Amino acid sequence: MKKKLRVGIIAGGRSAEHEVSLQSAKNIIDALDRDRFEPVLVGIDKNGRWLLLDSGNFLLDADDPARISLLPSGSPAALLHYAGIVSEAGTPAAVDVVFPVLHGPYGEDGTVQGLLKTAGIPFVGPSVLSSAAGMDKDVMKRLLRDAGIPIGKFIALSSHEKIPSFEETAASLGCPVFIKPANMGSSVGISKVRNGEEYRAALEEAFRYDTKIVMEEFIRGRELECAVLGNREPLASLPGEVKPARDFYSYEAKYLDEKGAVLEIPARLPEETVQEVKALALKTFKVLCCEGLSRVDLFLCEDEGGGSSPVKRPRLFVNEINTMPGFTRVSMYPKLWEASGVSYTELITRLIDLAMERFKREQSLKTSAAF
Repeated sequence: MKKKLRVGIIAGGRSAEHEVSLQSAKNIIDALDRDRFEPVLVGIDKNGRWLLLDSGNFLLDADDPARISLLPSGSPAALLHYAGIVSEAGTPAAVDVVFPVLHGPYGEDGTVQGLLKTAGIPFVGPSVLSSAAGMDKDVMKRLLRDAGIPIGKFIALSSHEKIPSFEETAASLGCPVFIKPANMGSSVGISKVRNGEEYRAALEEAFRYDTKIVMEEFIRGRELECAVLGNREPLASLPGEVKPARDFYSYEAKYLDEKGAVLEIPARLPEETVQEVKALALKTFKVLCCEGLSRVDLFLCEDEGGGSSPVKRPRLFVNEINTMPGFTRVSMYPKLWEASGVSYTELITRLIDLAMERFKREQSLKTSAAF
């Protein structure tokens, strides 16, 4: 009988998306093909401690997205070079591959990817460069813009820089305007601003989560999402559409309020538009040097991004990429692949296989000069 691969699933993390990560990890463990894989669960608490936990019993309030948390009874653990996870007591829990289902800073931003790469352990998802670039909305947008990919107008500001007035910002970007932390996901810290009072509050809120923020023009249009899967020859899923019940697709609408949004999967689009969405998602994925998986979020609109000059045909704009999208029960990434003919379990298997494929390719490279 072929030996099962031990899959280290890392969840939690020092991020405002900690709870989302825990939900994702639970779903991945439940969907894992137990004929091929054996899970090893590592939880990172909000203080950054690594804990080796029972993959079958590692959560408190597992069914409550607002209160879900890690059991505090795990054994402190660390990453061991070319071996995997080891507990503080010295008990090894060797892993063959890691699924770092971490969302936001200290996990999705290239930090953990760099740690795993240095340790010589295969891992699911984009590597260091693409994870870091995809996490930073300012850097991501500049790379996409320079590659000729249509994006909305934006302004990036660091906390030490002079902040323009609301009137100056509105003159550049229009009104309303979105303000968000540069390095955060799940709509955490995002505000839709219509006046000076909201502007000041939004700036304060965004700077609570990051030292850099982005301010973006409001693009009136349909919110589409497209999942990408693969390494050198990636595939794009059928697009889906998000129809928020609230003012925009907030954290509460995504994870806490079951009626916060309607997800239409697949989206009702002409075939020509479906192909355009898929092509743009794949181009975005490749421009940012991604491998494994990502979800690309786009706007389909009838005008030029909320301006006053209408155009006669719909236009697509890329909003952002998510290099480790959610795997919760309401997450679009697995749902889009399910609608495209790939089951949740098959999706997880493919992602692990892609991680092993990339690792094998990288291991074949020379690490010393030949004289």
